[in-house]
Amino acid sequence: MEAQRYLSIEEKIEEARTLYEAWADRLRRDGRIRDLLVRLEQNTQASMQAMRAFRVVQACKWCEEQEGGSCCGAGIENRYDPLQLLINLLLDVSLPDRQKYPDSCYFLETDGCCLKARHVLCVNYLCKRLQESLSKDELETLQAIVGEELDTGFTLHEAVRKEVGRQAGDR
Repeated sequence: MEAQRYLSIEEKIEEARTLYEAWADRLRRDGRIRDLLVRLEQNTQASMQAMRAFRVVQACKWCEEQEGGSCCGAGIENRYDPLQLLINLLLDVSLPDRQKYPDSCYFLETDGCCLKARHVLCVNYLCKRLQESLSKDELETLQAIVGEELDTGFTLHEAVRKEVGRQAGDR
């Protein structure tokens, strides 16, 4: 049996761009996918607003700048698959052609993550320091808001996967 070859992040981005060229119009015409894209956009905005309000963004930025590294470390990008990157393209995200910070995630840019549709780990993880800095009510509120983003993102990923799979079978 041949060993499975893993795609580099650059190969995944290229595959996502190829999928986008082939299927973006058809995916955007699908009413369910279009509605999920709109809802995910709203959910990600709500998550970021809550993360700013509860000082999560500021704490992560401080950790990156003052302690020499945040949770957006090198290799996190390997958790992304081409379909998740395709969803970002459908959300009008411009995927980078190169890594800005060699010791950080491929998608980390000056103002934070360039992605809108993010991996569950990137959305949901809070280090112990952040968990302890939030009140119980703040933590519960943040988890509920982030949960909406994750639920929508998962549903959209599955809908795109099924549609692209069905379309590939039509060829």
